[in-house]
Amino acid sequence: MSNNDIVPEFDDGKDEAIGIRLQRIDDRCLILYLQGRIDIYSANSVQKRVDRAIEMGFVRLIFDARGLSYVSSTGVGTFVNLMKTVKLRNGDLIFLHIQPLVWQVLDLLGFTKWFTVVEDLDEAVHSFNGVLMDWPLIFKCPICEKRLKASKAGRYRCHECHTILAINPEMQISLG
Repeated sequence: MSNNDIVPEFDDGKDEAIGIRLQRIDDRCLILYLQGRIDIYSANSVQKRVDRAIEMGFVRLIFDARGLSYVSSTGVGTFVNLMKTVKLRNGDLIFLHIQPLVWQVLDLLGFTKWFTVVEDLDEAVHSFNGVLMDWPLIFKCPICEKRLKASKAGRYRCHECHTILAINPEMQISLG
């Protein structure tokens, strides 16, 4: 199964400096296997590609960083932005297998306290059990990106662009 089978158009904007292979755990959880470097040149590509996955409802992200050889401060900023985005959707972001050089950058910038880092995949998947999946759901309209709030599952209309959105009990958002 290719990345584009899991998240349509995921590989359309890929950067040669950073490889990302996806593995779907369930409708909300995704493992992202990182290979290469995230720096000022590749960070934007990573942000856009992972944002596509989040838009598809994957808000429980596990970054397997065993193949990540370097991350710059710009790359750390990308992870912070992704974490904020998934937290707004009642999700979380977890790191797995961080290499020493990457850990040093995270630690130097003070982000080792912000990110959850675990030792193995089972621990990462099970750690999501503590993530509260409760209403209200705060999310962005997939069309105009207006910030919206849903109090329960159902159909909603965006106040900005008037798009009709459906939200199921598992907090997945779709058009219609």
